[in-house]
Amino acid sequence: ELRHQASLWQRNLGYPLAMLGLLALTGISVLIVCFHVLELLLDDAAMPRGIQDASLGQVSFSIFGSFGAALQVVLIFYLMVSSVVGFYSSPLFTRLLPERQDTPLTKIIGNCVSLLVLSSALPVFSRTLGITRFDLLGDFGRFNWLGNFYIVFLYNMGFAGLTTLCLVKRVSWAVQAELICAFGEDR
Repeated sequence: ELRHQASLWQRNLGYPLAMLGLLALTGISVLIVCFHVLELLLDDAAMPRGIQDASLGQVSFSIFGSFGAALQVVLIFYLMVSSVVGFYSSPLFTRLLPERQDTPLTKIIGNCVSLLVLSSALPVFSRTLGITRFDLLGDFGRFNWLGNFYIVFLYNMGFAGLTTLCLVKRVSWAVQAELICAFGEDR
């Protein structure tokens, strides 16, 4: 119903641009993770350990300077939003979704706990994937498993593989459905 009520500009320009933006952000994050996997294979310094003596503001956390830092912020925000959407889309947690003016207190507390856990895991998640080296001065690099090459490598490979699989599946199914409708095979 919302799609039919949308204006012509929104349907023909807004939705395709939003979809291209989401595809671009997903593709960029997969590329960064793939480069991080190559770094892991070639250099031990790519492991997501804590920063020992880098002072904030004196060392750039991105090789691309200000543009790279802005891209990291956008990607971290995108990962945050996509993890929340994915969390509430999973069949196990769809009942936890708040309802407008009809949400019991236990469901509100459950939502607060869930969002707190997701937001606490975000710095470690982005560091493990190699999207950023900045750890919000929380010294998340002290976790013992962040020094284990196999765990970090498999985590990165799993993210890159599953994200690429989801991306190909979504895009290819949409293209297949449009081609079937275009050739009139849907009847």
